[in-house]
Amino acid sequence: MAVRTYPSYWMYKDARGEWRWSYEASNAKTIAVSSEGYQKRSDCERSIEIMKSSHSSPVWFPTELASAY
Repeated sequence: MAVRTYPSYWMYKDARGEWRWSYEASNAKTIAVSSEGYQKRSDCERSIEIMKSSHSSPVWFPTELASAY
């Protein structure tokens, strides 16, 4: 069996039998999880691909926090 490396996505089935994913950072801590379960593994894999391709998406926050550090 291969040794898991980080950062990486982890796909698993939840208690309802639905596919989900989590994303672990280089320190192996979970920093993101799927917001829904998927009936098909391919749909779960597709949501991971969407996340991977969103790396250049803008980051938004409330205007009242614009000058907060």
